[in-house]
Amino acid sequence: MEPTKKLFTTGEFADLCGVKKQTFFHYDDIGLLKPEYKNENGYRYYSVQQTEIFSVIEMLKEIGMSLAEIKDFLQFKSPKEAIELLAEKEETLKQKIMKMQRTQQIIQNKKNQLEEALKLDFDQITIEEMESEKHVLSEKILNCTDKEFTKAIMAFIKYTKREGLDIGYPIGGMIRHEQVMARDYWNYSHFYMRVNQSDLAEPFIKNAGKYVVGYHKGSYMTIQETYEKIRANLRELRYCICGDSYEEYVIDEISVSGEDNYVTKIMIQVEKM
Repeated sequence: MEPTKKLFTTGEFADLCGVKKQTFFHYDDIGLLKPEYKNENGYRYYSVQQTEIFSVIEMLKEIGMSLAEIKDFLQFKSPKEAIELLAEKEETLKQKIMKMQRTQQIIQNKKNQLEEALKLDFDQITIEEMESEKHVLSEKILNCTDKEFTKAIMAFIKYTKREGLDIGYPIGGMIRHEQVMARDYWNYSHFYMRVNQSDLAEPFIKNAGKYVVGYHKGSYMTIQETYEKIRANLRELRYCICGDSYEEYVIDEISVSGEDNYVTKIMIQVEKM
């Protein structure tokens, strides 16, 4: 019986594995996957058992191993070495999956925020009942210089990404009650970011309660105009400011061009007079 009767040609084997036959020419050339049989004319033939080897190669490629690393592993493998390698790669894969899931959550949250923003009336000022929220805060930046301000926000962004806290919620600015009452609207006490982690050590808790909500359209340099509109509205509604102000972009560079098109959401805790 001819040795090729139970074997596949390179083209047949490539079709079986779902790749181009040039893949197996390359694997043969580098000694990664040699054909089961090669005749005097140089034609390659592969066995059905070699599909399992090909599957292992594909799996190891999926988890980030180079062809050279895979070749070494297949040449010098043992059950113990295989277990150690797969355990190591399993952990790497878990980390990648977690990172991808966090990226997916960031995309979903940003998309949801933009969809909600499209439904808003930016000219309206409302009184809303809000639940408490967990925040992570930056270092204190009250009365800081422009240089310190820039350094602090860069450090805060890096920190939230490094700790896996960034899941797509906007970075906000908190203005303490004292600064709001003094009309010191550009003097943040901290940057903040909403977080979901239940095990976050000592999160800052944004108080539940009534908040006046308004929207500033345009550059932050003119935000005092919106604050004054909010204060006038509160006087008419017989409310007074009793807590801190929280500012978040609801529309920014991700969806519009230029600061003049930004929309900032302003939320200030209030109570009935």
